[in-house]
Amino acid sequence: MYVAVVPNRNSPPAILLRESFRENGKVCNRTIANLSGWPPDKVEALRRVLKGATAVAPPAEAFEIVRSQPHGHVAATVGSLRKLGLDRILDADASRQRDLASAMIVARLLDPSSKLATARALDPDTLSHSLGELLGLQKVQDDDLYRAMDWLLERQTQVEDALAKRHLTEGGLVLYDLTSTYFEGRHCELARLGHSRDGQGGKPQIVFGLLTNAEGCPVAVEVFEGNTADPKTVPAQVKKLRERFGLKQVVFVGDRGMITSARIREDFAGQDGLSWITALRATSIQKLAADGALQLSLFDTTDLAEIQHPDYPGQRLVACFNPVLCEQRARKRDELLLATEKELEKIAAATRRQRNPLRGKHLIGLRAGRVLGRFKMGKHYQIHIEDDGFRYARKPESIEREKQLDGIYVIRTNVTADAMSAPQVVGSYKQLSNVERAFRSLKTVDLNVRPIHHRLAGRVRAHVFLCMLAYYVEWHMRRKLAPLLFEDHDKERAQARRTSVVQPARRSESADHKAATKHNEQGLPVHSFRSLLAHLSTLTLNQIQTPAAAVPTFYKLTTPTPVQKKAFSLLGVRLQLPAA
Repeated sequence: MYVAVVPNRNSPPAILLRESFRENGKVCNRTIANLSGWPPDKVEALRRVLKGATAVAPPAEAFEIVRSQPHGHVAATVGSLRKLGLDRILDADASRQRDLASAMIVARLLDPSSKLATARALDPDTLSHSLGELLGLQKVQDDDLYRAMDWLLERQTQVEDALAKRHLTEGGLVLYDLTSTYFEGRHCELARLGHSRDGQGGKPQIVFGLLTNAEGCPVAVEVFEGNTADPKTVPAQVKKLRERFGLKQVVFVGDRGMITSARIREDFAGQDGLSWITALRATSIQKLAADGALQLSLFDTTDLAEIQHPDYPGQRLVACFNPVLCEQRARKRDELLLATEKELEKIAAATRRQRNPLRGKHLIGLRAGRVLGRFKMGKHYQIHIEDDGFRYARKPESIEREKQLDGIYVIRTNVTADAMSAPQVVGSYKQLSNVERAFRSLKTVDLNVRPIHHRLAGRVRAHVFLCMLAYYVEWHMRRKLAPLLFEDHDKERAQARRTSVVQPARRSESADHKAATKHNEQGLPVHSFRSLLAHLSTLTLNQIQTPAAAVPTFYKLTTPTPVQKKAFSLLGVRLQLPAA
């Protein structure tokens, strides 16, 4: 074989890889490959090899590592996104905007940060991992990412419709819950002061609601103004399920502060096929007990019982008693009472001190109100405020009334007994913990949706939607990587160790083994999801060149560790290299 250069009139010459052979005593030539697209140094290197030259210099002088980039976590996450087909859900046609949106989703998992920091991590001149090269993004500026966010927001409806078609089933459960997150700045039309679940009461915030299937796989997210009350968000979700997703039969599960009696009358009544599951507030449970419908004797032989009350016609009430919850509530109440009295005693002492005593009903009331609001124990105290004095006393009857209901909660639903048994109703309501787990991941340990720095309402919505899509990828990765994580990957055996749905969840034997030994059954060390990504990042992509010989620059990976090999095997993803 040899490399031939064939003149091509006014065009550049054709560079061909050819082979000589004899046929009927004549010397013939045939073309094996067209090398015209190869760079000159690569062609020259092949010519030297065909002439018998050594391809590289001695090892000590042969290679120079031009750049080494963290790559394993990038390849695992990008591979998972593509295996899920999420890039094709964003847009069936490949484009730079789709690649930039995919990059922001993956970057949120790798290193959640501002869009400026993300752009610098993707740009070839300032990159901190191989994501930009793997997706072939070339130069990236923060304005490019903002335009991609606008592009993505226009497709949110079709993306959510596709996810709903994939993960929601006719007659199945749909979980819905709400959370808030705060802003830095005050220049967004969505930002409002409201009840902060982050303990940032002095900062404006937004509220966003997440729809998932029964297992907690995210399907849709919607952003509301920061002062929107939880029940006000429900009608939009019901409309979305019925009209956009086209579900004729669905069971909507929401917490007690969301599916209220007013919402049941206005949003759920008269809609055939739309069922709901929620729980009663503490005041409603106390009324059941006062009316005699809820008695402690119900739980003498069982931890679950169905009851009836005229205030809830045509509905089922499932009362549950959890002794572990009972103990927790009693301990927490005692701690809060002691903490409240410690602060109230400081106020009383301030009114009695000799120098600069606290005076005035207004000032004393303000301080007392802050204490009672902080610990939420005002209902258990009798407060006496005077211009020059302050006294407080416990309400024993109030504390005793609450103590009698410790560990008791009541599930409320319109699902018929033929469709769902009482234990199934309780289990369905408890599935809301899957949405709470999603919020923990979105807001703290993994994706850091907060704080929000965007100013335009559309950008805020796109930011939250990006974070939801990142959690969608993470949710699927966690399930596949469970044998390497501190998570229970044997749910069936874990469920078998639980004799009642009311009891706290228990781990399987394999999960207990992982927790005790920090290794799985194959002897591999187990990780949190975040630390496993960090370990995968130590699998680096090395860009190598040979300065002494005409060999083109090429990529080479470090040798994967056993944990890295197992992770890629579980994900069903191969290690990808950037395109040559």
